[in-house]
Amino acid sequence: MNILIIGNGGREHAFAWKIKQSKQCDKLFVAPGNAGTGTVAENVAIAVDDFAKLGQFCLDNAIELVVVGPEVPLVKGIRDYFEGDAKLKTIALVGPGKTGAQLEGSKDFSKQFMVRNNVPTAKAKTFFPETVNESFTYIDSCTPPIVLKADGLAAGKGVIITDDKAEAKAVIKEMLVDKKFGDASAKVLIEEFLNGIEVSVFVLTDGKDYVVLPEAKDYKRIGDNDTGPNTGGMGAVSPVVFADSVFLKKVEDNVIKPTINGLAKEGIPYKGFIFIGLMNVGGEPYVIEYNARMGDPETQVVLPRIKTDFVSLLNAAATGALKNFSIETHPEYAVTLSMVSGGYPGDYEKGKPITGLERVTDAVAFHAGTKKNQNQIVTDGGRVISMMALGTDLATAREKAYRGASILAWDGLYFRKDIGLDLLALQTK
Repeated sequence: MNILIIGNGGREHAFAWKIKQSKQCDKLFVAPGNAGTGTVAENVAIAVDDFAKLGQFCLDNAIELVVVGPEVPLVKGIRDYFEGDAKLKTIALVGPGKTGAQLEGSKDFSKQFMVRNNVPTAKAKTFFPETVNESFTYIDSCTPPIVLKADGLAAGKGVIITDDKAEAKAVIKEMLVDKKFGDASAKVLIEEFLNGIEVSVFVLTDGKDYVVLPEAKDYKRIGDNDTGPNTGGMGAVSPVVFADSVFLKKVEDNVIKPTINGLAKEGIPYKGFIFIGLMNVGGEPYVIEYNARMGDPETQVVLPRIKTDFVSLLNAAATGALKNFSIETHPEYAVTLSMVSGGYPGDYEKGKPITGLERVTDAVAFHAGTKKNQNQIVTDGGRVISMMALGTDLATAREKAYRGASILAWDGLYFRKDIGLDLLALQTK
């Protein structure tokens, strides 16, 4: 079948790499794509939220399956657009409609959804610009650390955790009154801090049935030992040593089933991925957040571990045929490192020539923020390359990923040196 992937990051390069391995894939397109997706698919210069042009492209190229990578087109309603058009509604599409995408698009919506459906989560209260003074009083009553979350999409940077109540008050004023994140911080949640270790679980559902994909742990902060500001993600590991069968059974019973049942009960059709960000608190799973799509860089370690034909899996979800569908996974460990531009997650320069890509043989360099400038691949984003490697154990996968990373060079290149070390330490206990 002819397939269109929407997006231009490391997640979409991983999707293209995996989908291209399926015998069911005939022609593969990525809109708008990057220099990496261009090596396995045909890039199409259409923005992720230009629904009219995307729809016309699907008709002109006999697209049978659309896979939506990033959150923005989902929150803006790409499924609703396709389903509202008589010519487009027959195209299978992986990704929820606008209402379902609010699980990610609005922290307030998702929190209330969790509460209504008895999904374990941290306590939280929502504040608005007109109640900013009440938020100060509420902060005074909190026990630090204090978690502040912008309600809407803020490119992974809308969550601030602080031990200082004065800083928390300054930050919430920046968000609500000074509109630090624009409309995304028109509402802000003050949330209870959960003390534990994070893990992400990924579900693909057709709205009735679901399959659970391999879990992953990502690393959000820019600096080693989880220091510095949050980023979109500096690396990921799968599988996760502490997410054993007992813990994952609790996740399925206490989180996944109530979530899928809640969507059905509330009349929210959902055909797509649900990324469940969890905190393992003393062996019990608590939901930190939902995302309405696969994560980045988690996709880069989850997809390499899926043995089942990926196109069959995607098509089954998009067409409501996941009942009795099961997936097989590879036992190997996967590690990915986000290789970023100097200055990220703050200001950074683009257009830096990248060298060494052709010499990476023992790992896979998924392109995140790259483009072709004449015959040279150059940096075109904050996160530039996601270097992924597989190994029979975590130490081997780490060593191969870091060896691959050592081959590449560009002006200002930076990556964390400690991805997976915490999990190695747990293994040796």
